[in-house]
Amino acid sequence: MHELTSWLAGAATPHTFPFTAVLDTFHRTGKHFVAGEMLALLDEARRRLPGPRPTADDDRRSLLSDFLDVALDKWDGRYDYRSYLALRLLRMPCGTDEQRPAVDDATGRRSRDRLLVRLIADALAFEMSAAERATDLLPQGRPPPAVVAKRCRLGIRAVTPALNRLGIAAVAGDGEPVSATALRTVATDLDAAGDLRLRLSMLPVHVTHDEYLFIRVLQAYECLFAGLADELRAAALALTGDAPCSAAERLGHARELLGGASPIFSLLATMQPESFRTFRQYTEGASAIQSRSYKLVESLCRAPGEDRLDSAAYRSVPEVRALVRSGQPTVDEAYRSAVRTGRLRGPDRDLVARAMDAFAEALLQWRRTHLRLAVRMLGSRPGTGYTEGTPYLAAVRELPVFTAVAPVPPPTDSTEGCPA
Repeated sequence: MHELTSWLAGAATPHTFPFTAVLDTFHRTGKHFVAGEMLALLDEARRRLPGPRPTADDDRRSLLSDFLDVALDKWDGRYDYRSYLALRLLRMPCGTDEQRPAVDDATGRRSRDRLLVRLIADALAFEMSAAERATDLLPQGRPPPAVVAKRCRLGIRAVTPALNRLGIAAVAGDGEPVSATALRTVATDLDAAGDLRLRLSMLPVHVTHDEYLFIRVLQAYECLFAGLADELRAAALALTGDAPCSAAERLGHARELLGGASPIFSLLATMQPESFRTFRQYTEGASAIQSRSYKLVESLCRAPGEDRLDSAAYRSVPEVRALVRSGQPTVDEAYRSAVRTGRLRGPDRDLVARAMDAFAEALLQWRRTHLRLAVRMLGSRPGTGYTEGTPYLAAVRELPVFTAVAPVPPPTDSTEGCPA
């Protein structure tokens, strides 16, 4: 606290803010238990930030603003899933006021892959540091060595598709700690400048070891679903613009992303149920039902019906609800319109329909796996964020992803609607 009071007594510039000292204070107790005196000082620091909310171009000032926004969520009474995961610090969509730089498709895909690798690599680095007793961060409920080794193996598997897309040779595949160490080096090289943002985005509510893994996995899934939303949005536009090959490619890439991420669920499944129950009692107010990226994915596939749109799931993401009500384009309606007007027919129609069907099956499988894991961790307990928990997941797991297409059998010959 001394560093913060000294900063406030001096010039109090963003470039000299004591990030490390403040982060250490949060880590010693967990965000839920940080002393009110410290939070009051941080609130004063926030008031010292001059002018309107900084832009992404003013990086250090933006970093401080984003950090205080996350650190003071409970103090402000606005703690939720997105602030718990510090999505603003990770430069991921988290609200209507987000500022996302315009990037081309290839750059956007590479950026998401880099972030996914960095998140999982950081989780594994923490596991190894704790196993080697090289850190006292989150000391409660350390997992046994066999669990740490399993997490390393699964983490390597989870990022291998992204590494391949980035043109980086997969880290040695036996999953031993040395492989995870090499992965950490690769991840740092991918974005050394972003290391501070990554460190600041880890603000657990308690001192339970497994909360570190929990946060990084959920952040990884937010990264994944933000990417899926971009692909689906582009697929809908491609269908509207009579570009079936592009639409099929977008849907295929989305399916590849979702299918390749299955080891992330396996990684999360190594979490110790007792550890989960320990820290989750302090996450009340934050629930995955508040995930903006997931609702974007669902609503970009097809427009939800009024009952769904009026559910707690969509009321928790009013900005997505507003997009739907304003007529946000969807893959389902774009396909239906293209078929109805004769712009999509024959082999091209079959190609797109198969791509839609494959993506739908991948998303349905993701929902089923999510439910199984939630049942294992939660049982019949209600969810956080004042939600029903597993009964809600069971009720929505088989919601149709698309309604404009029925499952299409694979082609009987090599003729396709688009040239190779």
